[in-house]
Amino acid sequence: MEPRSSLKKDEEGELVNATDYGKLIGSLRYLTNTRPDLSYSVGVMSRYIEAPKLCHLKALNKILRYVKATKDFGLVYKTGGDKKIVGFSENSHGTDLDDRKGTIGTNFFSSGKVVTWSSQKQQTVALSSCEAEFMAATEAACQALWL
Repeated sequence: MEPRSSLKKDEEGELVNATDYGKLIGSLRYLTNTRPDLSYSVGVMSRYIEAPKLCHLKALNKILRYVKATKDFGLVYKTGGDKKIVGFSENSHGTDLDDRKGTIGTNFFSSGKVVTWSSQKQQTVALSSCEAEFMAATEAACQALWL
């Protein structure tokens, strides 16, 4: 997905078939089980499933072209190795143009391989980037304790 893309729900534009759009999103959601690199972009595009416009379909087609070009990518897990768990968190402060909420992303690795990842909108609006970072760190700490 393009960095700093500015898609909105209420954009002017031609409506596209919501059923076909939903089928594409569902297929990509299934694919994210082995392709964590798609999680963020598929999550963002899922926000427009109720009334997708032509610009949303064009952005979704870019994701599909990326999948086609990287079809040999995937996760491979092997036994053995260091069992140390390492985690990372990141956020984007107020990037959703509809409700000004940010997005939190977390990744956790074991033996150098990703074992869990997430990308989700913050539940509340952060008033500063510091507060948004704290929300992301809290989310990552909860996931680390669970692991």
